[in-house]
Amino acid sequence: MGQQTIKFSIKQDGTVIEEVAGVVGTDCQNLTKTIEEKLGTVVTVQHKPEYYQSVVADETIQEFTHDSEGC
Repeated sequence: MGQQTIKFSIKQDGTVIEEVAGVVGTDCQNLTKTIEEKLGTVVTVQHKPEYYQSVVADETIQEFTHDSEGC
């Protein structure tokens, strides 16, 4: 998995905007939960397309053929 980052932007009115990158699926919620609790009340949430993706483990697919003339 690549690098996970959280970017914070603070607007002049004190509103904090949090952007998560490098995370697939709902893991971003686990990554940011503690800090969001300390920052205050979450007003809005906009999910990126990556949020709706699922994490797929690396797989190896091998195809075998059986030679009926052999063993």
